[in-house]
Amino acid sequence: MQLSSMVQLGLIGLLAACLPLAMVWMSSDPNKYRKLVWVTVFLTFDLIVFGAFTRLTDSGLGCPDWPGCYGAANPFLAHAEIVAAETLMPTGPVTVVKAWIEMIHRYLAMGIGVLIVALMGTAWVQWRKTRRAEFAPGLPTALFVFVLIQGAFGAWTVTLKLQPVIVTIHLLLGMGLLSMLVWLGARQNRAAALAHGRFTAPAAGAPTMLCRLALAAAVVLTIQIALGGWVSTNYATLACLDFPLCNGNLVPEMDFEHGFTLWRELGKTAAGHYLPFSALTAIHWVHRNFAFVVLAVLGLAAWRARAHPGVARHARGIALVLAVQAATGIATVYLNFPLTIAVLHNAGAALLVLMVTMLNYKIKYPSGPVLQASHHQ
Repeated sequence: MQLSSMVQLGLIGLLAACLPLAMVWMSSDPNKYRKLVWVTVFLTFDLIVFGAFTRLTDSGLGCPDWPGCYGAANPFLAHAEIVAAETLMPTGPVTVVKAWIEMIHRYLAMGIGVLIVALMGTAWVQWRKTRRAEFAPGLPTALFVFVLIQGAFGAWTVTLKLQPVIVTIHLLLGMGLLSMLVWLGARQNRAAALAHGRFTAPAAGAPTMLCRLALAAAVVLTIQIALGGWVSTNYATLACLDFPLCNGNLVPEMDFEHGFTLWRELGKTAAGHYLPFSALTAIHWVHRNFAFVVLAVLGLAAWRARAHPGVARHARGIALVLAVQAATGIATVYLNFPLTIAVLHNAGAALLVLMVTMLNYKIKYPSGPVLQASHHQ
């Protein structure tokens, strides 16, 4: 890719970040740093949902090179090459629409990268000036390193031709980035509330059982997202065409060995043969059945948290999203994989990551109303 095209891409990334940065700067909120964190959370959530749309519309190779599109900074400049590829294979991975979907995804990712650089830079400057805990630069710096790793996996997603393990890791890193940003945002909220005297840190935290349940919820949710990513990246969503049975059987014919061999090409076994349908069935079946574990653990965590001060609202939110996730997961089977429902299912997973992260933060760092604290004194 030529230097001029790289410069153009960099400028597009800066432009993608200009609007949210301008919104933060012109906001009436005096705490611009906290505002920037939550704007970045919102855009990262959007990026995950749009990434799901990119994957589900088979647009991951809409531009078969990286970081540009046929060496150009945008599909307009690569129009001739894209049209030639589409003419050669009208139903192939490269079309004009798919190229734009893929590049918009990349532009949004670059814009978020710029915002994270801004978060890190602001944190370091303010930390050196004030030494205030909310500007501790460790987490923003970790976010910067994390987004670089995420960018590398985004590149390998394209250059390794949608290799399932790479795409799945790319998804997990995106969810991890969202979780880290939410943790940072929760830290800013708590610091602002304590500074303005609206809350005080209570002496007693959450019960040990609730702490363990919240952590277990995060672990099983991570596993389920990995399994869901494995289903999506292997195109195994329709491997089971009924529910609760799978192709008429409680335990259908399954090939776990080939289905869960991680290092292999898309649609192939490690030996290079076509992946048998029984392997896709195994992938789908495991994700579907582990969902019952997720429902049990997250449901129990929400039930136990509902009466705990400060997290009852998050508990209700988790319960609601769990119900919607179950409904959209079943609907993808019964409605033969409609795109909108599938994207909503991915959005629900990201929303659960956000809520479970908030639950864990508020349990770990509880705070209570000042009036309540004064009443006990």
